Amino acid sequence: MYNPTVARLTYRAVLGRRRAAILFVLPALLLLIATAVRIFNGADDEIAQTVLGQFALATMVPLIGVIAGTGAIGPEIDDGSIVYLLAKPVKRSTIIMTKLTVAIAVTMVFSAVPTMIAGLILNGNGQQIAVAYTVAALIASIAYSALFLLIGTVNRNAVVIGLIYALIWESLFGSLVPGARALSVQQWALAPAERIATEGMIGSEVGLPMAVILLVGVTVAATWYAGQRLRVLKLAGEE
Repeated sequence: MYNPTVARLTYRAVLGRRRAAILFVLPALLLLIATAVRIFNGADDEIAQTVLGQFALATMVPLIGVIAGTGAIGPEIDDGSIVYLLAKPVKRSTIIMTKLTVAIAVTMVFSAVPTMIAGLILNGNGQQIAVAYTVAALIASIAYSALFLLIGTVNRNAVVIGLIYALIWESLFGSLVPGARALSVQQWALAPAERIATEGMIGSEVGLPMAVILLVGVTVAATWYAGQRLRVLKLAGEE
C-alpha cells in the first residue's frame, strides 16, 4: 500500500519551491507570535490557549492541510501527468494511500511540531495545553489530508475550495455558528485534547466517542472515494 517512487514524486510536488515557501511561512508566523506574546505578557495559560486554538488549530493546520492534500495530487491532474502514473503497474489504491501518507506526514511536520514548540514558548506546557493542542493537530492532520486529497481529485479548483473550507467554514462558521461546530474537523480534534488538558481549559462541541467515529468515517470515506475517482481518471486517459 506504499510505493517509494510515487512517494518521492509526491514529496517533490508538495515541497516544490512555491508550496514550500507557504508551508514555512505559517509555522514561522506562529512561532513569531508565540515569542512576542511571551516577551510582552509572560506565561499565561489563557493566552496560550487562545493562540494555539484560534491560530494554530483553527487556521494554520487546515491551511497546511490544503497545501499538502491538494498538492499531493492536484498538480498531476491539472497537467495530465496523472494518466502516465496510472498507466504504470501500480494499484490505484497504492497510489492513493502513498499520496495520503505523504500529505499526512507533511501536514503533521509543518503543523504539529510548531504547535508544540509554540506551546512550550507560550507557557511551558502549563495545564498540558501544548501537548493537548499538539495531539489535536496530529489528529486533524489525518482528516484534513484525506479530505483535501479527495477535493484535489474531483475539482481543478481544489486549492480555492480548500481555502474556502478552511477559512470560512472552519475558522468563521466553526467558531461562530453552534450547529456548524459539530461538523468541523477542528471540533472533532479538540475532543481528545479536552481530555488531555486540565479540566476547563479546552472545550469541544463533540463528545470523544462521536469525534472518533466522525474522524475515522470522514478519513476512510474520503480516501475510498478518491480511489474511485482515479478509476474514472484512468478510463478518461485511455479513451
